[in-house]
Amino acid sequence: MIEQVIAIAKQAGAAIIKIYQAPVEITYKNDLSPVTLADQVAHKVITDALTKLTPTIPIISEEGAIAPYEERKQWQQFWLVDPLDGTKEFIAKNGEFTVNIALIEHNMPVLGVVYAPANDVLYYASEQGAYKVTNGQAKPLAHVTASNHTAVISRSHASKETLAYLQQQGITVIQRLGSSLKMCAVAEGSAYCYPRLGDCMEWDTAAAHAIVRYSGHQVMDYTTGEELRYNKPSLKNPYHIVK
Repeated sequence: MIEQVIAIAKQAGAAIIKIYQAPVEITYKNDLSPVTLADQVAHKVITDALTKLTPTIPIISEEGAIAPYEERKQWQQFWLVDPLDGTKEFIAKNGEFTVNIALIEHNMPVLGVVYAPANDVLYYASEQGAYKVTNGQAKPLAHVTASNHTAVISRSHASKETLAYLQQQGITVIQRLGSSLKMCAVAEGSAYCYPRLGDCMEWDTAAAHAIVRYSGHQVMDYTTGEELRYNKPSLKNPYHIVK
């Protein structure tokens, strides 16, 4: 199924790029986060295609209606989608935005596709392993760890707590990136860790969590040290560390 999901992510990416090349019109959600036509178009492309591919598997998308927890808690399997992760980076036109599609089973990501359409860079993972594809060449990501003095943090959402953590850990080389590319940087070994001591949602992390997981790294709850889990009563993630 991974090949079909990759094709869906690329189809959404192509739709996003068409809009990316034109002037961007921005509206705002109730929480004041920005949303564009690209978010909405990619949502439709992905949800239509996933519904056709797997009619019996429910979908949670950032841009769609979300079933109440009383219904969701019965789900053993579902798709978790962020049609355009990094809307602020899309608006800034810096290329650091992604299409995120994950399959969740028993509250853990078992398949993930992260596609960066501006640069045509693809990450994907399943139980068969994690891979990065550039220039048509797939490279396995397996247990590659960067120097423990390097970290990646959010370009647009870095918190005071995150910066304090980096200082406490003695991390001196810091790269700023947008979207789920930060988690993928740890998976591929270009950063040692990514502390997210700030708000984000389950759809922001699920697809890249699969990349991290199957490359031999972890996404850990900052407080408990346990691996991040999905389909909680609240879809907001706790503070967490990717390493």
